[in-house]
Amino acid sequence: MLQTQLKQGLSRLKNMSRTTQLLGLVILIALVWLIWPSGSPQPAKVDRRGGDLPVPVRVVNVENVLLNTFLNALGTVTPYNSVTVRSRVQGQLVEVLFIEGEFVEKGQLLARIDPRAYEAALSRTLGQQQQNVALLENAQRNLARYQTLRKQDSIPTQQVDAQLALVRQLEGQVKSDQATVDDAKLQLDFTQIRAPISGRLGLRKVDVGNLLTANDAQGLVVITQTQPISVVFTLPEGDLMQVREPLQANQILPVEVFDRQDTRLLASGELATLDNQIDLTTGTFKLKARFDNQDDSLFPNQFVNVRLRVQERKNVLTVAAGAVQQNSQGAFVFLVQPDLRVNIQPVKTGARNQDLIEIVSGLKTGDQVVLEGTDRLREGSVVKIANAPAR
Repeated sequence: MLQTQLKQGLSRLKNMSRTTQLLGLVILIALVWLIWPSGSPQPAKVDRRGGDLPVPVRVVNVENVLLNTFLNALGTVTPYNSVTVRSRVQGQLVEVLFIEGEFVEKGQLLARIDPRAYEAALSRTLGQQQQNVALLENAQRNLARYQTLRKQDSIPTQQVDAQLALVRQLEGQVKSDQATVDDAKLQLDFTQIRAPISGRLGLRKVDVGNLLTANDAQGLVVITQTQPISVVFTLPEGDLMQVREPLQANQILPVEVFDRQDTRLLASGELATLDNQIDLTTGTFKLKARFDNQDDSLFPNQFVNVRLRVQERKNVLTVAAGAVQQNSQGAFVFLVQPDLRVNIQPVKTGARNQDLIEIVSGLKTGDQVVLEGTDRLREGSVVKIANAPAR
């Protein structure tokens, strides 16, 4: 047929002009190239039995295991106490006794201010106190004599009363002097700056030789309590009852924190408390977890991933979460039959964590379902198990 068409085309070209003949020849060659058969179609891959080749898959077993239910959130490492150490008196900083970044105990001496002005003030108040004490002792002796003479009717009662008033006046003055002495001693003690809490020191903000003022906003150094330390995080309002009920039953809820990439476990602790109200703007509530942090793995103001375990259940029928697929009818799995064919098995799922999902109905213990290779499967497909059954 094709040869007859070619002969007819060539005979027509002979009756045309040379230019038309060339144009027609080009068109004829193009048509022949397009319609000339290039070969027979490739047959579909079949096995020797005439069916489709088995699809290699990886399977997992349905098992009864311990299932933990977790709530995930983002949190911030928050110290229980953080104090800016400030001078309570004015004076020149003459000595710094700490190393930046070291751990200090409460009451440890950190720095000294020039104490000479406060020593002089203390000496002055002590002198004034001694003077008033001497006056009081003299007045008390005179009062004793006046009272003896009054019993002998040698002096009027008015003189005794006046002396008694003088004694009481001097007693009040001595008490006032004692308060002034105590205040001077306190001001002198403030020239030695001590750590108000135990914790880790930050960077020094003032160098030796500078003049410190009382309650300076900058301060000398910041002390942050890192052992123990807390992590504050938020959860949606819908998770409130899952957390509140076991907490009210005095159950310990373990908390784990991971790094920003959510790959490395930083520390393990327990839930300490939750806030007393829900934030209306975000619909979330705050929680605080406590960590011993003996290795200083948690750093203040660090962002972390939090995983809170709210429930622990034993002998729960579960399967790997990656084996459960979704379609318009709901959840299903590819169930491997003894003849290595797969069926689409609808399932009803329950609680889940990152790795496992609870099977409420549709499967039984020991069933094998496809975990990897599901994209090439359909109802009745033959599979080739490429792994031993794995959890």
